[in-house]
Amino acid sequence: MEVRFTHDNGGKIMFATDDWFAVAENLLKVEEPQWQEGVFTAYGKWMDGWETRRKRVAGHDWAIIQLGVPGVVRGVHIDTAYFTGNYVPQISIQAAALKEEEKRNIPLRVSCMGTSATEYNLKQVEKLRSQTWQEIVPMVPLKAGYKETRHHYFPTLKSDKMWTHVRLNLYPDGGIARLRLFGEAILDLTLLNSSQILDLVSMVNGGVCEDYSNAHYGHPRNIIRPNEGIGMSDGWETARRLDRPPIIQVSPEGFLQLPGFEWAVFRLGAPGVVHRIEVDTKHFKGNYPDTVWLEGKLGLQAKWIKLLSQTKLSMDKLHVYKELDNKGPFTHVRVNIAPDGGISRVGPQAHVMDHGLVCGSAGSGSKAAAQKRVGLCGAVSLIAYE
Repeated sequence: MEVRFTHDNGGKIMFATDDWFAVAENLLKVEEPQWQEGVFTAYGKWMDGWETRRKRVAGHDWAIIQLGVPGVVRGVHIDTAYFTGNYVPQISIQAAALKEEEKRNIPLRVSCMGTSATEYNLKQVEKLRSQTWQEIVPMVPLKAGYKETRHHYFPTLKSDKMWTHVRLNLYPDGGIARLRLFGEAILDLTLLNSSQILDLVSMVNGGVCEDYSNAHYGHPRNIIRPNEGIGMSDGWETARRLDRPPIIQVSPEGFLQLPGFEWAVFRLGAPGVVHRIEVDTKHFKGNYPDTVWLEGKLGLQAKWIKLLSQTKLSMDKLHVYKELDNKGPFTHVRVNIAPDGGISRVGPQAHVMDHGLVCGSAGSGSKAAAQKRVGLCGAVSLIAYE
């Protein structure tokens, strides 16, 4: 139900004061941290994380990270896995919404072990005055990277502001394995034209999974992630339904005759009119659903109406549907699969409603006003962490 601001959706290390033992890019890896016994580099023990040298000058280490998509940050996960005698004692996090001209003050990143930021780069990045950015996680202590103590979860200070970059402060130095920032992407409606088609359920466009029936093997929020799925674990997969009959029959229409189905509800990043639907069963071969159908509604109190009629699926295939029962506009869609199984991605390709008409009335075309109208209609939450 949240966006994870990691490198797989565009998160990027823009600056780091020091990369001596291990580079800061490791913080954003999707994979679990690894330990390699007895492996050393030219600079010290190989570590799967960001590790700076032992500080022997004034100050502390820090890094600037660009979020994959602009958004509201609601929570932080710090993992110190395998950093036991070299973990960072304390951290804090600050955030900012940078303009394009401000981003140009960030020097070109060189990711290389055994290096630190040059005096020139430090002076260049000082123009951002990042030490004055809003603090969203105050200074908090960390624990060693043992199994029982490695995971640290912190809520951010309550704020509805949209951020583009964060500054991770290490006090004073040491290592962290992974950084995860959780929150909500915000779709800037003022940058869109009325004919632009995009995947409005994608998490990078503000889509959110609000409810679901079953997520035994994989959460349905995975199917609104950007890019193709990398495996079954990167999709939505349910348990096998226990109400399936001993012997399965097939209807005259070719559908399996089964009593139940699974479902997931998604809130679109903005109210939209759907033009086509993409359903991808990539990687799901012996466990794809028999059929899929979609429903939509405009507003929380509205009734579900048919968007795509029940249709057969095939294994490991991208299905594209252009013949729709109803195109909307919709603020929510419900994806139904029968009887159970897994899908990799779902993408209702749609154009955004004129944001002046989102709430049934015209108004200011400003960015803030557009976002406020959409938020009031329940399409983009500017105040709630999922």
